[in-house]
Amino acid sequence: MNQNLLILGGTSEAVALAKAVAEMNIATTISLAGRVMQPRPQPVPMRVGGFGGAPGLAEWLRAHAISHVIDATHPFAAQISANAVTACDQADVPLLALTRPAWTPVAGDSWTHVADIRDAATALCQPALRVMLAIGRMHLGQFAINPQHFYLLRLVDTPDAALPLPRTDVIVDRGPFSEAGDRDLLMKHDIQLVVAKNAGGDATYSKITAARSLGLRVLMIDRPAIPARPEVHDIAAALDWIVHSGTDRGV
Repeated sequence: MNQNLLILGGTSEAVALAKAVAEMNIATTISLAGRVMQPRPQPVPMRVGGFGGAPGLAEWLRAHAISHVIDATHPFAAQISANAVTACDQADVPLLALTRPAWTPVAGDSWTHVADIRDAATALCQPALRVMLAIGRMHLGQFAINPQHFYLLRLVDTPDAALPLPRTDVIVDRGPFSEAGDRDLLMKHDIQLVVAKNAGGDATYSKITAARSLGLRVLMIDRPAIPARPEVHDIAAALDWIVHSGTDRGV
């Protein structure tokens, strides 16, 4: 079977996979949601933007004769992941998720778990704190109910509009980050609480280890539920699936 792969990207794992399949001369397109103004260059053809939900994605798969789909999106990109499950079923295209194992607390961690962004914002209904709000820019508005806090934000792009939070310091940077650098950052801004999505992986884990080393609390936002699909956690397993899966939906 001729392979024609679609990678749903947006993570460092997606970039590494795209590089690997390019070296193997596997026809591949990587799709990005378009939330970053200047996406990193990719070693395979790139498309940017949505598909129009699951029906639009299914039609795109058919129109481009896609043989395999690998969902390597962020663990919190629940809608596109759900759409991929539905679209691949409709188009009869095998789907695999390349995911990062979730972070788990270890000795020295002080985590409070919340189910989602809304619950995280509600949990901050308390006296003023100095907070590292490590959630990206999409959901900052939900924290406007708590203007009493100082928020340290680390964003990939410079904000193009006024932020909904009155007391902020914005760091524009892109991972991977280091524990020493994040420890210095937390200390410089006198941070008392870190709010983070459980993204997993190594690129942004340094803020968690830095918080641990400083004895800071972490408000950890758990991952959203995603429909069941086959998953692997490393590039080698994803490549093996591409080469050997054929039209079989198993891993």
